[in-house]
Amino acid sequence: MSGLLPVSVQCPCCWETIEVLIDGSVEEQEYVEDCQVCCRPLLFTVQVPFGSDEPVVDVRPEND
Repeated sequence: MSGLLPVSVQCPCCWETIEVLIDGSVEEQEYVEDCQVCCRPLLFTVQVPFGSDEPVVDVRPEND
């Protein structure tokens, strides 16, 4: 899988659903991105299983 994949996730701070773009060419990644609604930093842990069209995304507040 390659390219950017749109994924909807729920912010653990404000509980709003936001859409993020996941790089499908990287099998495992971890990065910080601000919530588009409440602007709090979120830690994203992403795994793209081989042969899958659906990445597994875990989102939590950065400072937890």
